[in-house]
Amino acid sequence: MSKENVVKGVKNAPHRSLFHALGLTEEEQSRPLIGIVSSYNEIVPGHMNLDKIVDAVKLGVAMAGGTPIVFPAIAVCDGIAMGHKGMKYSLVTRDLIADSTEAMALAHGFDGLVMVPNCDKNVPGLLMAAARVNIPTVFVSGGPMLAGRVEGKKTSLSSMFEAVGAYNAGKIDDEKLKEFECKTCPTCGSCSGMYTANSMNCLTEALGMGLKGNGTIPAVYSARIELAKRAGMAVMELVKNNICPRDIMTKEALLNALTVDMALGCSTNSMLHLPAIAHECGVELNLDIANEISAKTPNLCHLAPAGRTYMEDLNEAGGVYAVMNELNKKGLLNTECITVTGKTVAENIEGCVNLNPEVIRPIDNPYSETGGIAVLKGNLAKDGSVVKRSAVLPEMLVHEGPAKVFDCEEDAQSAINAGKIVAGDVVVIRYEGPKGGPGMREMLNPTSAIMGMGLGNSVALITDGRFSGATRGACIGHVTPEAASGGLIGVVEDGDIISINIPDNTIELKVDEDVLKERMKNFVPKTKELSGYLKRYASLVSGGASGAILN
Repeated sequence: MSKENVVKGVKNAPHRSLFHALGLTEEEQSRPLIGIVSSYNEIVPGHMNLDKIVDAVKLGVAMAGGTPIVFPAIAVCDGIAMGHKGMKYSLVTRDLIADSTEAMALAHGFDGLVMVPNCDKNVPGLLMAAARVNIPTVFVSGGPMLAGRVEGKKTSLSSMFEAVGAYNAGKIDDEKLKEFECKTCPTCGSCSGMYTANSMNCLTEALGMGLKGNGTIPAVYSARIELAKRAGMAVMELVKNNICPRDIMTKEALLNALTVDMALGCSTNSMLHLPAIAHECGVELNLDIANEISAKTPNLCHLAPAGRTYMEDLNEAGGVYAVMNELNKKGLLNTECITVTGKTVAENIEGCVNLNPEVIRPIDNPYSETGGIAVLKGNLAKDGSVVKRSAVLPEMLVHEGPAKVFDCEEDAQSAINAGKIVAGDVVVIRYEGPKGGPGMREMLNPTSAIMGMGLGNSVALITDGRFSGATRGACIGHVTPEAASGGLIGVVEDGDIISINIPDNTIELKVDEDVLKERMKNFVPKTKELSGYLKRYASLVSGGASGAILN
């Protein structure tokens, strides 16, 4: 599909008349038509600056001889949607974004695309669309937020949620909570830690679909505008050379992204999105591969919430390419993969040195010899579960304790706030999976409350839902099979002993096998009355272990 289908020949005279209605000259119609997918809106802080990014992309396309044409994509702010019904509508937008972008791109005969996303589901949704449409495409994100500052210390959104837990525990007063509220998120951009949005923007760079700096140049820096202009020019080169997304997002490139994921310590949500993107590319990327990659990939970064460095620090240290250069010292990347620069990974990262070993650990002095994400399996998660290992305190890497069971996030939050969760407990939140939620809500409120109340070194949390990238602690999500699909998590009872061993990648419900068989025999999963898009989504979605793709 290209503009040839809509502007050439006598039969397309009606189409050309409509281009004239748009004010496009014959000269503009004769040039490559480049669709610019704008995720701009006025409700997501990471997207409020995208109008400027889009204008810069348009200029870049025009300078390189193309005709830029903008159309929109939706986006949900996970932070604003957190903790209520709105979070059911976050993950589900990933597929709406992919579907609507596919429809717009193929209906109008574009020669190429520039995707301008920034936040959590927006980035993977557009990567999925890019794979489906498979015309020359470049990504340029809106960039990360600068860190906030409270009492001279850098802060991020996770600090804000944990401040609420500290307030509820009587550790800070109203005045201090207000200070966090006003200073934590000081600029536009995707929140300043290695949360899901920044994880996916960095992995877009590692995949080869974004230019250098796509994941790390702060939203408010003028360098971000320059990057957008270069993205507009780069797509014209891709059109000229007919380099398409599936030429770039090969199995080897996806494994590179997973390797960089482990080194950066990205959000656990990447374990939903990378398999879904791979699926659209015709590549299988399962959770077993994740542990294989993790076993040989050292964790080089402890960005917030795992540590006290932020996206601006990673940018100053050399960014994603510097991390990739460190990994390449041990031959952990396939450097022959082609990228949107028209060059290989090897050519891109050459000379991109690590400028701050406190932010990016050298390959021979990592935080750990294994990657930042671990996949746990056992009778409680036969198909897998996911934890951000790099954000777990050492004393919680192995934990065993009694279950406190809740059938929704709200009930768990109420119990935590009421002081009903004590040291040693394992909080279980179920019926929050892709099908059971539906929509697989993030559990940032409960996890932050646990940390803010000082229980992070003694309490674990498991769920068939998922976590925000801002979550830290012994928090195991994506438990599959989920409760709504008849998974064992659905028959866990208060007081059952749960054993978690992150170094051994295991999670077990320590209840006699005969007792479990009897429970499962009598188990009827709970159902919910649904309507609208959530009803359709719940009927089609797969489990978290396969990326929550729609079947």
